[in-house]
Amino acid sequence: MNKVTVAGHLGADPEVRFTSSGQKVTTLRVAARARRSGKDETIWWKVTVWGEQFDKIIVYLKKGSPIIVIGDLSKPEIFTDRDGRPQVSMNITAESIMFSPFGRPDSASGPETSPAQSSSAATPHPEMAQAMHGQGKVDPSFSDDEIPF
Repeated sequence: MNKVTVAGHLGADPEVRFTSSGQKVTTLRVAARARRSGKDETIWWKVTVWGEQFDKIIVYLKKGSPIIVIGDLSKPEIFTDRDGRPQVSMNITAESIMFSPFGRPDSASGPETSPAQSSSAATPHPEMAQAMHGQGKVDPSFSDDEIPF
C-alpha cells in the first residue's frame, strides 16, 4: 500500500451515494496546489470514503473547505478531458480526514448556525470548535469547469 497525505480545498460539496448492496460511499474532490518551475499547478484528487466513519466531520465540509486527507493511493487512471487532452485521475481511499489549519477562517456564520455559535456562554463541543475553525471561504482560483471528474 502507498500512503499519501494531501492538503487542499474541496472543489465541490461532498457527494454521497450507496452501492447496490446498501454500503455508503462518499466522494470528495480535492484541489491541491503544487509549485513547479515557478508556476502554480493544481492537482486534483478523488477521495473515496467508505461507510460512515467520517460522518461527523463530513457534515461540516462544503465547496472551498480546507482539508487534509491521509489515505491509500490507488493506481492513477488516465482519461480524456472535454478538450480531448489526456489527464490523470489521482484516487485516494481515506483513512483520516482533518480540518486544515491553513484555510482562511470565514468571519461570518456558515450555512448552518451550530449551537456553539449561537451561545457565547457555552463551551463548544470539540468537533464543532474544529469545524468552526476549519470553515474556509471558497477558493476563487478554480471553477467547476476545471474539476476533471
